[in-house]
Amino acid sequence: MTRILPKGIYTPLPTFFQDGSEDLDLQAFKKHIQSSAGTFPVISGTMGEAPHLSASERTSLIVTGRAALDEINLNAVPIVAGIGAASTRESIQLAKDAAAAGADFAIAIPPGYYAGPLIAENMAALKTYFLDIAEASPIPVMMYNFPGVSGGIDMDSDFIIDIAKSAPNICGVKLTCGAVGKLTRITASVNEPSFQKQYPRKVETAPFLVIDGFIDFLLPSMASGSSGAITGLANFAPRTCVKLWELCQAAPGTGSYAEAQKVQNLIANADGVAIKIGIAGMKMLLNRLFDYGNNPRRPLMPMSAEKGDAVMAHKLVRELMVFEAELEAKVKQ
Repeated sequence: MTRILPKGIYTPLPTFFQDGSEDLDLQAFKKHIQSSAGTFPVISGTMGEAPHLSASERTSLIVTGRAALDEINLNAVPIVAGIGAASTRESIQLAKDAAAAGADFAIAIPPGYYAGPLIAENMAALKTYFLDIAEASPIPVMMYNFPGVSGGIDMDSDFIIDIAKSAPNICGVKLTCGAVGKLTRITASVNEPSFQKQYPRKVETAPFLVIDGFIDFLLPSMASGSSGAITGLANFAPRTCVKLWELCQAAPGTGSYAEAQKVQNLIANADGVAIKIGIAGMKMLLNRLFDYGNNPRRPLMPMSAEKGDAVMAHKLVRELMVFEAELEAKVKQ
């Protein structure tokens, strides 16, 4: 089945581990991907502790995720899989493995260990990295800009637009850098019909999308052409995130747009808490809500019970969870 790369809300799924052995807990993963219905899953990304996973574990997660979605008749929902690795060779192999396992799209972050040589001479080596991966990958590839976990590499708008022009199998970019100006410059180019005609994508169902890595400014970023958000908040408030996405598409001055501003404020406040607690905090939160295992894979350490209590009791988190529960109740009516 050929699946479309859609605009909207994407959930970067955590990878759950069994206590003690740290083996994959695929039952918890299956349950969670099914509970995130309405959003689009990203597997083996930053939230999924990709650097801690073997190639075979990444494959197992994709196979499990695809089967879980198909089981609840979400056959048309695509899977995005992380393929970023320290070498071009490994990234290409991960892309091939992901496609064979059932992923529809890949996402690749710059390898940060040798950041210095990669960004030298106008990022020539980094450009080659993305071009080589895009050329060899059997599925379209999204770029991932997150300086905090890639050795400080921060791809600017000119670089990203250049890659979009040079590699028709590149299907977009995730911007976890909070740069609205960068997003605006990219969308001003790639969303133009003349650009799309001159630089068509290799796969028609995979247009070049510019997606936020944060949801706390989705409303203003959509005014600048954003195609959605990949947000950890969707792990425990998927309906609220989708609600914001739907409301954001209303014209300014309408009642829906005014409601969008209120929901955006609610989400921005809660996301400010979620960003600070990191992977360990997110796992603790999901443990309290859904009884999944809360341990990251070492060397990351779990959040203490005391800190977990504080997160669960946080006023801004509670407000979001109340709103999420209200939306869930409406669906069940």
